[in-house]
Amino acid sequence: MLNSGKTKTVIARRGLLLVMSSPSGAGKTTLSRALLAADQNIRMSVSVTTRPPRPGERDGKDYFFISKERFFEMRDNDEMLEWAEVFGNLYGTPRKAVEEALSQGRDVLFDIDWQGTQQLEQAMGDDLVRIFILPPSTDELRDRLIKRAQDSASVVAKRMAEASREMSHWAEYDYVIVNDDVAGASVEITAILTAERLRRKRRIGLTEFVRGLNKTL
Repeated sequence: MLNSGKTKTVIARRGLLLVMSSPSGAGKTTLSRALLAADQNIRMSVSVTTRPPRPGERDGKDYFFISKERFFEMRDNDEMLEWAEVFGNLYGTPRKAVEEALSQGRDVLFDIDWQGTQQLEQAMGDDLVRIFILPPSTDELRDRLIKRAQDSASVVAKRMAEASREMSHWAEYDYVIVNDDVAGASVEITAILTAERLRRKRRIGLTEFVRGLNKTL
């Protein structure tokens, strides 16, 4: 039985990059929001994009909406960890804010595709944890895209055609979750995050902590 009233031992650690990828409509955005609401120790990476805002999106919160000229300037100046073109629009992750968060022991969540994940692996592979989200069936995936009511029928058809190519990259990820329901998938994501935070390589304060223990023996 654990003793109550004792202060929890806190050991300094480096933050991690948690990537969640999926075909459009498989639920990664919903799962990302659920994780952010439940866990105060992780924040969303805010990407830059050249696409126009969707209804309800805010600049600086959902994305930084920038021109193509500014996007290419950031890319050419090595100000991005990754970038990709998706359905004719450009997306990228600013480098500075992410590196600062990791050094301060804060975790960063990414809602990006396999192209961006490959680039993140090249740039910061030691800090990366990759989760791929699969739908329970193609029929369910199509229904979710239709119910989302954000895209035209032609765009839904295009996203369904793209889903097969996106899902072909599942084996590049550390973990794969089938999103039958948000609650169950969220429990699995939380378990992954807890285990990854406890990895010895990320707990940079362990050496000092163990030395302190040895001095008291």
